[in-house]
Amino acid sequence: MTNIILLGPPGAGKGTQAARLVEDRDMIQLSTGDMLREARTSGTEMGNKVAAVMDRGELVTDEIVIGLIREKLEGDEKGGFIFDGFPRTLAQADALEALMEEMGKTLDFAIELRVRDEVLVDRIVNRAKEAAAAGKPVRADDNEESLKVRLMEYYKKTSPLLGYYHAKKKLQRVDGLAEMSVVEASIKAILDA
Repeated sequence: MTNIILLGPPGAGKGTQAARLVEDRDMIQLSTGDMLREARTSGTEMGNKVAAVMDRGELVTDEIVIGLIREKLEGDEKGGFIFDGFPRTLAQADALEALMEEMGKTLDFAIELRVRDEVLVDRIVNRAKEAAAAGKPVRADDNEESLKVRLMEYYKKTSPLLGYYHAKKKLQRVDGLAEMSVVEASIKAILDA
């Protein structure tokens, strides 16, 4: 069983690669956005907390997110966990590390999907155009201006995690601009090493 974090800016392909790992290795993808939506409608004590915070239009605290992650880690482990969208800050990384240690689990790798901003912008704009052309819903934030704001937020808050995981000798880097199958093979090689 392997536990990993996928790091990279919006549009780097984290969701695509996580889906492949779920399918090929029976890993469990822990996407904070999905967990929050699921919790909100669950009717559990934690779910009611999430709903109350979201209904007030506030951001869910790190403490609540860690609580949701704890619930998931206590369940079936299958092939391990993929943390997608968490941690985003050094404080969250410390909280996750403490939780994993408390539960007797380890984080094996933080895998960064490296991409260049200008390619990301093209990728996101094209993704929106393709979705619109196919009559599929287009994400409201799939446009050049929103992406630039999201990238700035990523670099301010999340990029310090690269140094954090490098210092812990857990950081691995993959060329996120390679063909999808090459990216997949690179990640597989890291996990199999």
